[in-house]
Amino acid sequence: MSYIGNQPTSVAFLTDQFSGTGSQTAFTLSAAPANTASILVAVSGVLQDPTTYSVSGLTLTFSAAPPSATANISVRYLGIPASGVTTTAYRTVTEFTATAGQTTFTPPSYTAGYISVYRNGVLLGSADYTASNGTTVVLASGASSGDLITTESFYVSSVVGAIPATSGAVTSAYLLDGSVTAAKMAASGAWAPTGTIIQVVGANNTMSNTTITATSPASLGLTASITPRFSTSKIYVMATFSMTQDGQDNAQSYATIYRNNTTNLKTANPNAMYDNPGGNVGFSIAVNFYDSPATTSATTYTVYGYVSNASSQFRPIANTDTIILMEIAG
Repeated sequence: MSYIGNQPTSVAFLTDQFSGTGSQTAFTLSAAPANTASILVAVSGVLQDPTTYSVSGLTLTFSAAPPSATANISVRYLGIPASGVTTTAYRTVTEFTATAGQTTFTPPSYTAGYISVYRNGVLLGSADYTASNGTTVVLASGASSGDLITTESFYVSSVVGAIPATSGAVTSAYLLDGSVTAAKMAASGAWAPTGTIIQVVGANNTMSNTTITATSPASLGLTASITPRFSTSKIYVMATFSMTQDGQDNAQSYATIYRNNTTNLKTANPNAMYDNPGGNVGFSIAVNFYDSPATTSATTYTVYGYVSNASSQFRPIANTDTIILMEIAG
């Protein structure tokens, strides 16, 4: 079949179905109809007269309970009123009945140049009146008693200065300084280039002065926690502290980093300190690691220490020491 213009399209009417109970009279609709004439209600296939039910918002109420059956109530919507729509008057008409010789009339506020004036239904020319201040209309010659003076003003809107809906239109010139913060970007899951430092967490701890003679790692008390914003982030751990070592010649003390006190991150290459003949050697130690925790949960990093044999001693000096954690976009 041929059509002038576009081919007609059709869609199914919105329909609700309910099951009667024999006692229930009120049912909740999926949309609010304008009135009873906006829906077709059928019970057990029989179309109901609108006087047998009422609607209020989303509630359909029958004057008598429909019989009990499965899906025996059908509600078909003939139209749904628009919601959330704000209307604006684009044309305002005001009528005045003039007195003898009257020249000044006060319509609602208007924009100069966007108002028409009629006298007894005849459109006046621009020389026949003055309308320049947005509040009054002044006729060039006085009206006769009983003349009908009509003003027709128009709402004026403007999109001057609007950002066009084209690619690349939004530039930094349209953004308030400081309006886009790192916290907002992280909260929205905004992408960060690889290598970007997302956050830094630091802590100053006074380390335990307990002598360690164990050959398995024990916590030194230098610790800090961080909550990564992205599971793909890397965590760079840096810790510095002071310690002394005493024991046999060439005995070794080791420092390593644990994640959540369970995972030794430097099992293959812990930082090692070697004793010299004479013993009791002091060290200033820096321990670091580039970790991939693959989580967005709070993660704790702690410095651990141990010795190569029980005759050696690893003794942290009770200073204020530092550990820094940096989240880096991966």
